[in-house]
Amino acid sequence: MSPREGVPSHVSHLVQGRRVDMPVRVRDATLCAAMYLVRADPARAVLAYSGMDVTEVLPGRAVCTLLFVQYRDSDLDAYHEFGVAFLVRPPASGPPPRRGALAGMKDLRTAGGGAFIHWLPVNQGFTLEAGRGIWGFPKELAEIDLRLGTPYKRCTVRRDGRPVVDLLTRPGLPLPAAALRTALPGRRDEMRMIDAYTHAEGVTRRVPWTVRPRGIRWRPGGALVRLGNHPIAKELSELGLPRHALMTVTIDRLSMEFSGAEEM
Repeated sequence: MSPREGVPSHVSHLVQGRRVDMPVRVRDATLCAAMYLVRADPARAVLAYSGMDVTEVLPGRAVCTLLFVQYRDSDLDAYHEFGVAFLVRPPASGPPPRRGALAGMKDLRTAGGGAFIHWLPVNQGFTLEAGRGIWGFPKELAEIDLRLGTPYKRCTVRRDGRPVVDLLTRPGLPLPAAALRTALPGRRDEMRMIDAYTHAEGVTRRVPWTVRPRGIRWRPGGALVRLGNHPIAKELSELGLPRHALMTVTIDRLSMEFSGAEEM
């Protein structure tokens, strides 16, 4: 089975005595994300444990995304999640070629690139065990406070009693879902996202997923980030954060499906 053929999804997993059928479905969620241009070499150092390489969307620059999600209705229950992800090149694709501005983005569509999930704290134990066991997601328990009821969307994360990150985003202009469909293939009401990659216990996995977004907003900039004194905060500071965000995206109503993971 080749990496682009995917893996069988009609299987089940037993998590804490409960059966979890594939694909795992999220029926209602809200997502906020801020994307940052960061130095590529420090980003490579952060991901050295995984064997993955970042995509240089500009010479010497990679993309790091900070995101937070409120899952209201899903097969893994209701919970809060924060994430640190990087755009990465296809696995085993060799040394990065010399590219012009933005040419590295071609990896994301034509050669199996995607988003590597580096850190993914959650605030509930069931989704933690399921995420780790089914896909290898780097989930950890943390205190995650979300404030989504105002024009400014805010997430604060504490881990082991130490502040990690405080991220504030301001939604921008409405973006029709059709505008994304020019870049992301799929049915009329569904889009196949770039694959997610995970690495756990020496194994790299590819996770295909699809989304149905409603109420998309985006804007240049639009985020304010403050870092705490946790080791993850130190990693982010070594990438050059806090700094001006490249762009922010908010999705008010989001449903998703996650297929089974494929070992690379």
